[in-house]
Amino acid sequence: MNLPLYIAKRYLFAKKKHNAINIISAISVCGVALATLAMVCTLSVFNGFHEMVEGLFTAFDAPLKITATQGKVFSRQDSRILRILQMPEVETAMPTIEENAMVRYKDKQLMVTIKGVDDSFTQITEIDSILYGRQQFLLQEEGVDYGILGMGVASTLGTGLQFVDPLLVIAPKQHVRVNIANPGAAFARGYLHSPGSLFLVNQEKYDTQYILTSLDFASQLFGYRDEVSAMEVKLKQGTNERRVQAKMEEMLGNDFQVQNRFEQQADIFRIMEIEKFISYLFLTFILIIATFNVIGSLSMLIVDKREDAQTLRNLGANNQLIERVFMFEGWLIAAYGALAGIVIGVLLCLMQHHFGIISMGNNFIVEAYPVSVHLSDVLLIFITVLVVGALSVIIPVRYMSKRLMQRM
Repeated sequence: MNLPLYIAKRYLFAKKKHNAINIISAISVCGVALATLAMVCTLSVFNGFHEMVEGLFTAFDAPLKITATQGKVFSRQDSRILRILQMPEVETAMPTIEENAMVRYKDKQLMVTIKGVDDSFTQITEIDSILYGRQQFLLQEEGVDYGILGMGVASTLGTGLQFVDPLLVIAPKQHVRVNIANPGAAFARGYLHSPGSLFLVNQEKYDTQYILTSLDFASQLFGYRDEVSAMEVKLKQGTNERRVQAKMEEMLGNDFQVQNRFEQQADIFRIMEIEKFISYLFLTFILIIATFNVIGSLSMLIVDKREDAQTLRNLGANNQLIERVFMFEGWLIAAYGALAGIVIGVLLCLMQHHFGIISMGNNFIVEAYPVSVHLSDVLLIFITVLVVGALSVIIPVRYMSKRLMQRM
């Protein structure tokens, strides 16, 4: 039996001579619990927003995207690309073209990104879930080219949900110099009609800049033959994405890069991770302040248990054993506070997830704050509380214990 731990547990739960010590000990446990609860809830909210944003990009971004490391386009007939398409793990692959162009609708014009895709775009992404209007993904029909506008693009151009007049798309021709006498000859023109659908990703990057159209229209407009901007890939269900991604990178070499959804939106997810880390640091600082109550409680306990310490010394206990008693006392306060805070924090997060107790209002993507409890975060918080609690009691306990021993 660990004698210091046993005595520390008796001290924590037994009634002291001075009732104030019991109150301060309870306050210490509550302080650590509240700090722990705040860490659990805050990090879970960051996880919820992370997963929400990931879900938004899932509707537009492909699981894997192959692009050239140099230049904007590459040949879809490249032998390395053809080998990728023949991999047994690949379920669907689709070439895409992304280029900037100017669009004009009546008296308004806007610089946008034209993304040419084919009908398999609905198989690779969840575009159908973010379509509004007729909610029909239509790119071409009987020689007519359609353009599905982002909601922000439609708002800026004033096209409405379904525009009657065609949208004029203007792009510079490849390898053609501008003739001052006839500058219009250096630009290619095309017309896009409305399919009666718009998309809304709820991300400004896409909603205010992108227009989806057919791959044939984009190839003709920008003067490409077999060149494409990217090859978007969806893997078969149950496939290990990281392993296949590494295999593709090895097969393609240094001329290509393979990005998953997180890497395609690296800037946004990196900012969210930094914000989460900074919040963790601030909450850890608050936890350190909360442990000051533990130091005060231990100081009063050491004074209150002078007679017990003298009895232990008479029974043969050394100074190190007596110090460990009070150290275990501080660690138990931190441990019980951490456990209570984690349990209450997880319960609050589950209630928020199922019932949406705290609302965000009607002007946001979701009605209530999204939360997602991760086991890794819970373990990190528990270890942090234990480490902070352990470090916070070592120096004051040793200092107070030495002064107590000197008076005996």
